[in-house]
Amino acid sequence: MSSFRNQRWLDERPKKSGGVIAMNIAVVIGTRPQFIKLAPFIKEAKTRFNLDVIDTGQHYDDAMSGQFFRELAIPKPRYSLKVGSGGHAQQTGQMLIKLERILNHKDHDMVVVFGDTNSTLAGALTAAKLQIPIAHVEAGARSFDRTMPEEINRVVTDVLADICFASTERCVRNLLNEGKRLDQIFMVGDIMIDSLECDQKDRAAGSPLKEYHYSLLTLHRPSNVDSKERLERIFDVLRVANVPMVFPVHPRTRDRMKQFSIDPPPNVKLIQPVNHFQMLHMIRHADKVITDSGGVQKEAYLLSKPCITVRNTTEWMETVDAGWNVLVDGDPVKFLESILNFTPPKEHPPVLGGPGASSRICSILDSWAADHLGAKR
Repeated sequence: MSSFRNQRWLDERPKKSGGVIAMNIAVVIGTRPQFIKLAPFIKEAKTRFNLDVIDTGQHYDDAMSGQFFRELAIPKPRYSLKVGSGGHAQQTGQMLIKLERILNHKDHDMVVVFGDTNSTLAGALTAAKLQIPIAHVEAGARSFDRTMPEEINRVVTDVLADICFASTERCVRNLLNEGKRLDQIFMVGDIMIDSLECDQKDRAAGSPLKEYHYSLLTLHRPSNVDSKERLERIFDVLRVANVPMVFPVHPRTRDRMKQFSIDPPPNVKLIQPVNHFQMLHMIRHADKVITDSGGVQKEAYLLSKPCITVRNTTEWMETVDAGWNVLVDGDPVKFLESILNFTPPKEHPPVLGGPGASSRICSILDSWAADHLGAKR
């Protein structure tokens, strides 16, 4: 994968035997992107470790959480905290209280967290306070925009993490620049590639779309949907573009549209949130993807679809540098021009790595257990 990889842990790790140490791992999740990343991790980890999956309930709507466990064949979480909605402090505080009760009374050797949500931050903070080692999957991603709550979550989690699983070399450089030791960083590739590998047959049963030309739209970030003026400006550009678009509406966005009495342009078809396989199907068959989601940016890139990101920064600049993603925040002319004419280059380099991140992560955790738990067990 990279010269940053720790070859000793990967290539000289102790071979598994009947007396191998079974590490006890708590996995803290709570949102749709984390469920997607959890699925391939569990597939690899369930035969190697004792796993306690803890769902914070950050995404509490069934369309955003419950159905993903069923569709991705993820075992029911051992603990469901049912924190639900609320302000960042309230939501994270409730998670800290409930996670402490669980982690304080269980013998966990490590806490694994994914991504950049309040659930990620709460899992890392609780583990750090209880002196439980932390592994962060998707470490080092940076938008360098501290107005985004996700950026704060990423930075703090990486400061606390004992093991940082980075997706790309850019992520590795970010971590080194922030003072992480080289022996704490492992470039394993992007775990979302493993999710796509599990879905090669295009599982789109019950897809809400007939086959026709359309662009796929997703919007949910507060910076885009919590301001009436901002949301109206976005819809104005979509109206002028006048190309067919399909918009699976996030519950937050639907609430704001109702609150502001804003209707979508006539060329934008609103549908209910879709399941994971339907979303992948829609990305595969879209002409373009218009989004403010970090995860959808990556899925668009991995499925070779041009992406228009309605932000002025992204944590996945690799996709922008490759020419397949364009940032259009605050520039209606560029936004409109991109909708109508953005065409990526023929080259599509594997800037997010290849499949196998889950296996590499589990091998590193195996070796960490052999190095650190021998005297404990």
